[in-house]
Amino acid sequence: EFVLVVVVHHIAGDGVSMGPLARDVMVAYESRTRGEVPGWAALPVQYADFALWQREVLGSEDDAESLIAGQVDYWTTQLAGVPDELGLPFDRPRPVVASYRGANVGFEIDADLHAGLVDLARAHDATLFMVVHAGLAVLLARVSGGEDVAIGSPIAGRGERELDDLIGMFVNTLVLRTGVDGGESVTDLLAGVRETDLGAFGHADVPFERLVEILDPVRSQARNPLFQVMLAFQNFAQTEFTLPGLTVAGLDAGDAAVAKFDLSVTVGERDAAAGAPSGLVGSIVYAVDLFDEATVAGFARRLVRVLEAMVADPVAPVGDIEILEAGEQAALLAATAGPARVIAEELLLDGFERAVAATPDAVAVVFEGEQLSYGEFSGRVNRLARHLVSLGVGPESRVAVAMRRGTDLLTAMYAVVTAGGGYVPVDPDHPAERIGYVLESADPVLVLTTSRDGFDAGDRSVPGAEPAERPLLCVDLVDVSAYADVPVTDSDRIAPLRAGNTAYVLYTSGSTGRPKGVAVTHSAIVNQVAWFAERFDVSDSDVVLWKTPATFDASVWELFVALSVGARLVVAEPEGHRDPAYLSAVIEAESVTVVQFVPAMLPVFLAEVPAGGYGALRAVFTGGEALRGDVAQQLRLAVPGVEVHNLYGPTEATVQVSSRTVTDADVSVVPIGSPVWNTQVFVLDARLRPVPFGVAGELYVAGAQLARGYFGRADLSAERFIADPFGAGGRLYRTGDLVRWKATPNSRFARSAGA
Repeated sequence: EFVLVVVVHHIAGDGVSMGPLARDVMVAYESRTRGEVPGWAALPVQYADFALWQREVLGSEDDAESLIAGQVDYWTTQLAGVPDELGLPFDRPRPVVASYRGANVGFEIDADLHAGLVDLARAHDATLFMVVHAGLAVLLARVSGGEDVAIGSPIAGRGERELDDLIGMFVNTLVLRTGVDGGESVTDLLAGVRETDLGAFGHADVPFERLVEILDPVRSQARNPLFQVMLAFQNFAQTEFTLPGLTVAGLDAGDAAVAKFDLSVTVGERDAAAGAPSGLVGSIVYAVDLFDEATVAGFARRLVRVLEAMVADPVAPVGDIEILEAGEQAALLAATAGPARVIAEELLLDGFERAVAATPDAVAVVFEGEQLSYGEFSGRVNRLARHLVSLGVGPESRVAVAMRRGTDLLTAMYAVVTAGGGYVPVDPDHPAERIGYVLESADPVLVLTTSRDGFDAGDRSVPGAEPAERPLLCVDLVDVSAYADVPVTDSDRIAPLRAGNTAYVLYTSGSTGRPKGVAVTHSAIVNQVAWFAERFDVSDSDVVLWKTPATFDASVWELFVALSVGARLVVAEPEGHRDPAYLSAVIEAESVTVVQFVPAMLPVFLAEVPAGGYGALRAVFTGGEALRGDVAQQLRLAVPGVEVHNLYGPTEATVQVSSRTVTDADVSVVPIGSPVWNTQVFVLDARLRPVPFGVAGELYVAGAQLARGYFGRADLSAERFIADPFGAGGRLYRTGDLVRWKATPNSRFARSAGA
């Protein structure tokens, strides 16, 4: 056996050229073995003839009436606004510069499916290529979470018979842009793909390189412009010759793959000369910078599954095509659930009352040099609560608390909940329009403030609305000494208080429109508090710093976890959460053991950490935005022994629905972790179908911590709190955040970059 290697630069030859090249070499070989000069037939044209003809036919781009100018106009319109990148489910972040190292995964389509694809194509006046293109577009849309899919495809460019035997580079690359609507049928999608492909084939003379220059997309050394997935049909037969005493055939180059694109899918007929469908042989060359072999092998299996579904039911919506593998949906649904725990049907402050009874003399609250024991603080809370009851506060009534952070605010919130009402935090420093809207929307029976805060509810009405009469009570001026300081019970309240009653109504930031009041029940917060205390081992030996503004839901665990377990709660001064130097000093002076920061605050806080860290700090919590792994690792180094916990949760699901303790492996964006007790998290596509591991989808939350909904906004509640298709009559909350399940043995989900 011998191997003859002929190196041909792509500028001089393409795939079709290999047939005539091999034939000419064999003719020469056979002639020389007989001692004769090769008898090649003269070619009707040379490559230079083709180039001159092409220039003459296409004309100049400067001539608006020329063929080439018309084709440029077509592509400019067709590719206007095409996404810079298709969001494929990578196993690794895209490097700054692509290495072009590739590997190959093969797959097969059996003869029956091949015949079905051919029949589907004939039934819709399409080609086999168009059907496979449609299937690939469906799969790419499903795994990328997008609807605008651009796929590259080579075209032979040999439109004249005279070019069949000519060696040269005729191939061009087309960009096939397809919109994939999950609600349209396979038939409708195929009609659109047919129109797209025919349009592209009819305007195939603009060189791809020139098209890139004209469209001028964002360029990067990390990826191909305009498309990152290639689809090629290998429709020329394997070259093989039989000579006297010698058989010559092409040799597969094997694994010597170069990844010009993220994925390059090639499909060819098993036996092109069979006369009937004999099966298709496919391969996917992938960039090893981005993918593992197992991921690409799964991609190939999903592609075959999509093609099978298209043949089986051409009228079915493409968004309902099942791309999950056998057992995968069960694994995904199993991963959705946090630990199931039986939580007693308690009220939010039952744990606090137990701590008061157990350790009445222990320090409960510290603020600006003042210390209150559990007994003293409980007395303040119960006396004010009894006064609130006398003013009509009870279950399902709302009380606005409009004061800056301090013991008065803490007492007021606890008193409102004790009386049976739901507190509505209002920041006196917020814009008047926002304050007015919150008061107008929540319609509280009472507004609590202090004389120091100088809050006037009458001046804060919504612009254009009639001023509302809102009773205002300064808690530092009212005399409650006549009331008993013993715990308030249902016999004292105006109506029985139950776990299903509202404990607070907290208004969202309003970043996506007007603020919405989220009504949260006692039972939802009890689940959160119980999970938090046990998961992070918060006990009576801890010192928790309350620094988060009460208008943010992240304050809830600071406010209620510490005092439910007998720990000490240190209250930061009103603007202290903005001052990293102050916070560092408080943490050291008060021997704080547990604190939380938003990720953006961590880098500036790190600059204030003393050498050697802090004597007592053991846990730092963070959430609300993506946590960078390098920042988390710097904090772990700066404070020896500290654990960093990344938390995630929307206001509508009671603070936190997942957590992740940072490990040495978290060097990029830290995942948002595993679901909390009695909570389910689902990663779904636009049609509420689970997406595969590693594929981006929207995060939905279900379980014990779901809020009641948006106070006074049944329309918005119905839009975001939907029926749970996986449970028994429950609800899902649509977060709007994009996440993906990490494709690891202990799969948990990670927030997508930019989510």
